[in-house]
Amino acid sequence: MKVAIVTGSDSDLSIIKETVEILEKFGIGVYISITSAHRTPEKIKKFLKEVENKECEVIIAAAGMAAHLAGVIAAHTVKPVIGVPMESKPLNGFDSLLSMVQMPSGIPVATVTIGKAGAINAGLLAIEILALKYKNLKEKLLKYRKEMARKIIEKDNILQKKGIKKYVEDTK
Repeated sequence: MKVAIVTGSDSDLSIIKETVEILEKFGIGVYISITSAHRTPEKIKKFLKEVENKECEVIIAAAGMAAHLAGVIAAHTVKPVIGVPMESKPLNGFDSLLSMVQMPSGIPVATVTIGKAGAINAGLLAIEILALKYKNLKEKLLKYRKEMARKIIEKDNILQKKGIKKYVEDTK
């Protein structure tokens, strides 16, 4: 099983590495490419052929500013597309978010939050989609969530023992 990731710019790679790490943690292969919806529109066709050749089942598209990449990709495939809005200087990624969530009826793009949290959630959403077909992923997801909950409970226990001032000092 594989997930394809496409970024609009190499500047997105420092954030999208979070997506790669979560997918690899779950044993999912990744195919990644830099392809701009505006600067390399012909390359999108090549990317989608590679997605087919490499048997990728979900596509994650990260882009900033006008952020049309996810929509353009979704217009050319029936595979699930997850958009990750990237932070940009002018509007801190709000422009990217609005571009992705305003897809016209008939061409859906699942859109996650802006930046690093979105990159992680895109990976997890791709895993949830794949878990519908690959039952072992469902078990891994449940284990992952239990571990997250355990860590929060552990942190709360420490907070309750130390109090807020000491907890904050110790975590700096």
